[in-house]
Amino acid sequence: QVQLVESGGGLVQAGGSLRLSCAASGRTFSSYAMGWFRQAPGKEREFVAGIRWDGGSTYYADSVKGRFTISRDNAKNTVYLQMNSLKPGDTAVYYCAAQTSLARLRSGDSNYWGQGTQVTVSS
Repeated sequence: QVQLVESGGGLVQAGGSLRLSCAASGRTFSSYAMGWFRQAPGKEREFVAGIRWDGGSTYYADSVKGRFTISRDNAKNTVYLQMNSLKPGDTAVYYCAAQTSLARLRSGDSNYWGQGTQVTVSS
């Protein structure tokens, strides 16, 4: 079992930055691929970024490449999402998720989700 708690969301102006954190419980965090997803009002949840269990591989949605960076600290059971050059279109609830397979995680296949943190970008 993995329990996930996100933090770091908030209101920011366009062009600003935020760093999201996702703290995981459980001793097996380092064996899971981790990812960030987001869901805007009236839209389906979408993949944002993913990272392999050892941090050796990362993947990003085209819409955030070059602006967002995912990282993890296995000693702290935490995964991060650094978001720079934020745009109003980035406004959404952001969720972290865990999955043993990064490929499955990228498709949204996960049994473990956090409760979400709101990110609002004003123009």
